[in-house]
Amino acid sequence: MPERAATAIINLDIEGPVISRHLYGHFAEHLGRCIYGGFYVGEDSPIPNEGGIRLDVVEALRALNIPNLRWPGGCFADEYHWRDGVGPKEQRPVMVNTHWGNIEENNHFGTHEFMALCELLGADPYINGNVGSGTVREMSEWVEYLTRDGDSPMVRLRKANGREKPWRVPFWGLGNEAWGCGGNMRAEHYADLARQYATYCRDHDGNKLYRIAAGAADADVTWTETLMKALSCLGCKKQPRPYYQGISFHYYTLTGPWEAKGSATSFTEEDYYRTLAAAQEMDEVISAHSRVMDCYDPGATVGLVCDEWGTWWDVEPGTNPGFLFQQNTLRDALVAATTFDIFHRHSRRLVMANIAQTVNVLQAMLLTDGERLVRTPSYHVFEMNKHHQDAASLTVHLTEPAPRRAAGEREVETLSVSASTKDGQVLISLSNLDAREPAEVSFDLRGRTIGEPHARILTAERPQDHNTSEAPDTVVPRPFTDVTVTATTLRAVLPPHSFVTVRAPLN
Repeated sequence: MPERAATAIINLDIEGPVISRHLYGHFAEHLGRCIYGGFYVGEDSPIPNEGGIRLDVVEALRALNIPNLRWPGGCFADEYHWRDGVGPKEQRPVMVNTHWGNIEENNHFGTHEFMALCELLGADPYINGNVGSGTVREMSEWVEYLTRDGDSPMVRLRKANGREKPWRVPFWGLGNEAWGCGGNMRAEHYADLARQYATYCRDHDGNKLYRIAAGAADADVTWTETLMKALSCLGCKKQPRPYYQGISFHYYTLTGPWEAKGSATSFTEEDYYRTLAAAQEMDEVISAHSRVMDCYDPGATVGLVCDEWGTWWDVEPGTNPGFLFQQNTLRDALVAATTFDIFHRHSRRLVMANIAQTVNVLQAMLLTDGERLVRTPSYHVFEMNKHHQDAASLTVHLTEPAPRRAAGEREVETLSVSASTKDGQVLISLSNLDAREPAEVSFDLRGRTIGEPHARILTAERPQDHNTSEAPDTVVPRPFTDVTVTATTLRAVLPPHSFVTVRAPLN
């Protein structure tokens, strides 16, 4: 039995900020086998496809209610020139992908292919423009090419390339990691560029852009403050100027130095706890950026965007170091579950997040092996949590927390919980992060009553367990029965290293 029961209160009738569906966004960079062999196999492939886009990948992602997809990078975005990726494929110039493997990029997957992919997925496109090596004119013309109707030079070019009507593109990134691979800039210099580029990324014919300035690494709040100052009205009390509507940051869960990040599948219990402790630091990172933004924008009109997050391990043995291919275990899934609980708590300010990355790279949802497709444990967390999308958050008041576990110089909170309500249902997500012990949790449900629950669990014999093309169902959701409810209480006993969702109707 557990050391002690954790207890919590949820007021089912007191709704908090809406959890934007865009917190469940995804990321597809021209990196390794994410695009080629992942999303795109070409029209001549024996793998079922539509216009070269893998249909099994599309089907799997549609089951997640994928809300948006970020492309073409990442670091690749700031060396990508969009005109190289339009027109007849045989006429598209070849470039060298200097960031990721130093390999040739044939540009067969470009603007039209990406927009077709988003249409197949039912996802909003999030396009990241080139500030690092591009020009204001280049980015402005890309927006025009994509979104303008009527007649103009870029409209005529788009029509000549086979697309009569414009697309809807809601999200636009003004460069990527300008402090690093996007130009090694100072914050003040980039802030001026962000204002300039944003000015020429225009709203055409009813397409309203949500412009996202390239923000900080981790908890670099000085970078965030510089970008907020660039929007301020010289101390006046007006709303921030609308040059850009969002500011991004990136946070990866790491437990070692870049040159020795550790194995994705071979790790100790100490490594496991250190990983979960690093994941839980996301809470303070978001809080730090939010506090700075609140000083300049107390009404939260400018959104915070975590458009790269996830675990980062050493590449799998025998694979190209520049392709960032890593396996995905139950440990990664618990990082995802914990991170989503944190995102839900910050839904007032946090408006979007993008897992890095969707297929075959870093903490991927899907792994491809020729014609075979593997859904990773992290994929299943996204699927089990999908009803949180656009739901009203519910505050979970922990009155008696679960035990903590040592993680080097830090500690891990072994119980992670979040809840929301939508369409007359309540969804509670619970993670027992204890590597060895079960966890009992009892909820006092107030304000409304609940009906018969539907519960599922994601766990395995060991945190190191993962799915492969030979054993694709080692870590998959299964029905969970160790949950007891009355109209106003819910009690569950969670096995070690497990993720559980409980969904029930509200009365």
